Amino acid sequence: MAKVKTAFFCQNCGNQYSKWQGQCTACKEWNTIVEEIVQKEEKSTWKSSSLIEIKRTTKPLKVNEIDTTKEIRYNTGDGELNRVLGGGLVPGSLTLLGGEPGIGKSTLLLQISLRLPYKTLYVSGEESQKQIKMRAERIENHSDNCYILTETKTQNIFKQIEAIEPEVVIIDSIQTLQTEYIEASAGTISQIRECTSELIKFAKETNTPVILIGHITKDGTIAGPKILEHMVDTVLQFEGDRNHVYRIMRALKNRFGSTAELGIYEMLGSGLREVSNPSEILIGNREEDLSGTAIASTLEGMRPLMIEVQALVSTAVYGTPQRSATGYNVKRLNMLLAVLEKRAGFRLGMKDVFLNITGGITVDDPAIDLAVVASILSSNEDDSITKNSCFAGEVGLSGEIRPVNRIDQRIQEAEKLGFTDIYVSKYNKITTPSKGIKVHLLAKIEDLTQALF
Repeated sequence: MAKVKTAFFCQNCGNQYSKWQGQCTACKEWNTIVEEIVQKEEKSTWKSSSLIEIKRTTKPLKVNEIDTTKEIRYNTGDGELNRVLGGGLVPGSLTLLGGEPGIGKSTLLLQISLRLPYKTLYVSGEESQKQIKMRAERIENHSDNCYILTETKTQNIFKQIEAIEPEVVIIDSIQTLQTEYIEASAGTISQIRECTSELIKFAKETNTPVILIGHITKDGTIAGPKILEHMVDTVLQFEGDRNHVYRIMRALKNRFGSTAELGIYEMLGSGLREVSNPSEILIGNREEDLSGTAIASTLEGMRPLMIEVQALVSTAVYGTPQRSATGYNVKRLNMLLAVLEKRAGFRLGMKDVFLNITGGITVDDPAIDLAVVASILSSNEDDSITKNSCFAGEVGLSGEIRPVNRIDQRIQEAEKLGFTDIYVSKYNKITTPSKGIKVHLLAKIEDLTQALF
């Protein structure tokens, strides 16, 4: 037995100290430093057997000598997840999926484990086998390849892994696991770090992909030490409003693909449904033209989306006008209102302005500026914009319409969805002419007001 060693960890940021102190010097939080046992006894490998394996040491190779054959990926049976991962699960990789409670993380991974054609072990430390069985029946997708295990101790999990020899392992969740080698409660900094390192060793030695579910804090970051996100290969964020039925999956980190991809799901009673054409769900069905509504052509990663922007401009009842935005940056909205007042002469200083991006999603693409301006002017003038028109352009501080990237892809998406007019910057270089949609070239905001009203 080795000597018991302890250290002090900040429960907020994971910073380590040799002695207790009231304030963490890294994150400036008070009373978050807790003593934890970091070493109890000598560690063994993830295997239960005590056989000593002799491995050859790796030798340095020239860049030209390294094998560059494409890695084999496991098809998850979910097109949206495959896109976000970059083509599927990479053997030996560790994927961390984080999100708010009740957003659908366990439902998504159980659904995928039932679809996978590979032998899958679904380990749950939060639910019983009966609860998981009830959820599987609700999803209505049964599989002979999926094994359910309810266990929190990593040594027992590895014994079952040796017996079953699964091809994919899913852990729900990493905060519930604990190992015998650390004498601390589950969910602490040292337990999360040690359990993750054991799973990484198992994944790399057996070439088995492992998917972890991670809890998040009230700030929206993944709970536990920040080193957890550095240790894993891929970090996925599952987000959305529980009051809306749509969920968005983003890749915050991906060693095997792009982090610009986006996956969209619809939450149903029978599980999560893939949304292959998100533009249809983000555009409301309108039989008549309404003022204050404009369609923006935006990009989320590599995929073009058509989203609806709604604005309401009304006279301020109280002295200070309100500025409110849902799914859009309020500071950006204030900047656009100042440009409209200074450069185009619209008196909006004493009016309330409310902006909403439909569908419950948040947009950061600057190309949405033109649609925001059009919807505000439409509501201010109480004059509707035809529902067959859409916008793609960034608005500068001098009132000019600036070009945006990948304009051809935006125009093609608008044409595919049946739009007849699109308003873009005249400084954009359009290489692919379109026959089914008319492209209006604008230089300043004045050109937009003349073209619309």
